[in-house]
Amino acid sequence: MNHWGENICFLRKQRNLSQDALAASLAISRVKLNAHENGRTVNPTAADLVTVSEFFEIPIDPLLKIRLDTLSENELQSLTAAGAGQPTGHDLRVLAITVNPQNEENVEFVPVKAKAGYRAGHRDPEYLASLPKFSFPDLPKGRTFRMFPTTGDSMLPIPEGSIVLASYVTDWLSIKADTRCILILNSEMEFVFKKVTVLKNNRLLLMSENARYIPYEVKMTEVLEIWEYDRFISQEIPERGTDLDEIKSMLGEMRRQLELR
Repeated sequence: MNHWGENICFLRKQRNLSQDALAASLAISRVKLNAHENGRTVNPTAADLVTVSEFFEIPIDPLLKIRLDTLSENELQSLTAAGAGQPTGHDLRVLAITVNPQNEENVEFVPVKAKAGYRAGHRDPEYLASLPKFSFPDLPKGRTFRMFPTTGDSMLPIPEGSIVLASYVTDWLSIKADTRCILILNSEMEFVFKKVTVLKNNRLLLMSENARYIPYEVKMTEVLEIWEYDRFISQEIPERGTDLDEIKSMLGEMRRQLELR
């Protein structure tokens, strides 16, 4: 779907410009600008594409393909930085989202049966609109959240079949070592839930909480999206294991008892 006209209108109003003022800045007529904004220009010329892109400092591709009014403020700022030639991290990533009637971002849930289609539809607002939507009262502002189902026991003690609530990561190079993340892969594996560490060779090291699973690496080019773990939702209560602190405490108590004898 072409969002050219509505994006120009949105960007103009965001800068508090009248049609006359913007038309003058773009060196076009007000009639021509009005035709753009109202969708009467189906195929804008290359010159118009470049002129509008350079004025608003936003790449041509998202001007055409993404509804900019659905982006968070942080995502729109990142997009503007990319248009100005200042991308951050490994690459710039723009996320399609949905909003409620109050213009607040929804938290979309990707059910198991929708996992196969998510890889193809993750940038399509119409596909996202078909997913179940939820809201959480305590989520921080300025971040985009989504929920994903988990499978397998690689992240125990988080129970199998849990739902993970995670926030979208725009700058992959900002990920701290061993950060728990959901990764959407461009492969048959589709989703993985792992501890992520960024390596120097544009690769990511993926590790499981469960020591039975061997760590492995993936190329950044094999990853479509990364979502940082926030919390999980499960009907099961995680089993409590004996951790290192408990072992130390037990040894200390044994040592004290031996000293008293």
